[in-house]
Amino acid sequence: FQYLKRFDQGYNLDTFCYEAHSVEGSPAECLQQFLLHCGIMDPSWSELRNFTWFLNVQLRDCEASVFCNPDFVQDTLQGF
Repeated sequence: FQYLKRFDQGYNLDTFCYEAHSVEGSPAECLQQFLLHCGIMDPSWSELRNFTWFLNVQLRDCEASVFCNPDFVQDTLQGF
């Protein structure tokens, strides 16, 4: 939710890192973001769950990768 919210607001996501147990927004805002970004017009609960699970796994892996760390990569992969 935090990544999607910042993406919609135009923030640079390269410098954002999720902090465990941090809470932002309401459950209604969270659901609205998922509905906007899941890519299905009328998703079921299981489709929303699969979307959020997949997104979470991808973002966790991205944060853990040295190749996605802006301090390590600097500007060598700009736009990648």
